[in-house]
Amino acid sequence: MTSLFEDQASRPLADRLRPATLDDVVGQDHLLAEDGPLGRMVKAGRLSSLILWGPPGTGKTTIARLLALHTKLSFEPLSAVFSGVADLKKVFARAKERREAGQGTLLFIDEIHRFNRAQQDGFLPYVENGTVVLVGATTENPSFELNAALLSRAQVMVLNRLDDRALEELLSRAEDETGKALPLDLDARAALRAMADGDGRYLLNMSEELLAMPDDQEPLKTQDLARVVQKRLPLYDKSQEGHYNLISALHKSLRGSDTDAALYWFSRMLDGGEDPHFIARRLTRFAVEDIGLADPNALTQAIAAWQAYERLGSPEGELALVQLVIYLGTAPKSNAAYMAQKSANRAARETGSLMPPKHILNAPTKMMKELGYGAGYAYDHDAQNGFSGQNYFPEDMSRQRFYEPKDIGFERDITKRLAYWDKLRAKRTD
Repeated sequence: MTSLFEDQASRPLADRLRPATLDDVVGQDHLLAEDGPLGRMVKAGRLSSLILWGPPGTGKTTIARLLALHTKLSFEPLSAVFSGVADLKKVFARAKERREAGQGTLLFIDEIHRFNRAQQDGFLPYVENGTVVLVGATTENPSFELNAALLSRAQVMVLNRLDDRALEELLSRAEDETGKALPLDLDARAALRAMADGDGRYLLNMSEELLAMPDDQEPLKTQDLARVVQKRLPLYDKSQEGHYNLISALHKSLRGSDTDAALYWFSRMLDGGEDPHFIARRLTRFAVEDIGLADPNALTQAIAAWQAYERLGSPEGELALVQLVIYLGTAPKSNAAYMAQKSANRAARETGSLMPPKHILNAPTKMMKELGYGAGYAYDHDAQNGFSGQNYFPEDMSRQRFYEPKDIGFERDITKRLAYWDKLRAKRTD
């Protein structure tokens, strides 16, 4: 017969160390402290519907269970992966019975983003009339994955990935629970925390493997640790928020001329399995949007790096993209061409169907010549300085300046050229 203590020991370490109170939860003080949003709700004894959004292993399920405990609500857990409409109906029926008996219900739905829109809409009547307090957990951005109607009825609480201090606290608790010290030197202990990548559950699972080693095990060094436990794969979903967050970080690091940060985000994306063709496309866009004519060679470099990658493939071709990241990060920056496009587009929409001035229209027929098409056109190559100074805007539209080059890189020369032409144009109209 299995004793109570043997049963306890057979449970996974992460389960044995599951916090018994909200004070035991690590890494989420911004939510759970007395002046935090969840801390205030618990203190008042009133809990509103919530969406807990955060990476894996940060305590979403534990917090939901403890919120129910602290507010004296019956805890009803469901997983959107394994549950359907029939399961929800049963929960709502039980919650209705409890409500009639004066007992509230906290409905916890793990991976709530996996419910489709119709299923999410099905929660609303029961949330609105107070039959359940809904607490959903998700690793995905709620604004992308959840109905607006549901989001308007639930507060989104963002959980942080566990920092180094929180992970070390979990290691200490694991040692206290088992009565053994992790067989690691200081560097390997730090490496173990880094390998967890902010996931407390993963850290405890790795620790359990290490604590199961013989008592006479010599402390492992960092290189030995990698042979015993596996590093957690980076959290990166190429079709979800991780994808957009990292490409945004790469783009903005380049815009800020922080080449080293850009290289870091570039490497993070490759390490997460991103398609290098997608990165090459974004880098080419950056070359025209954020550098433009400040360095016209940036676009040439981008196309060349993209083609080099297509010819070499991975991993050799990735070096061409690394070179491009460095080139773009260190190049002078200008969004003048991008802003010129926006200004010209706006003017085109506002002015409608204005005709070009007749002197720049071709006149292939006799009638068109009689109407004045092409009359007075000055051929610029025949003009002094190769510049006629004629007006090419519609006759009913005043001249506008869309392109404002920056005093940066090659655009300095363009600024001088435009100023020279403005001077010649002014002389022509005097």
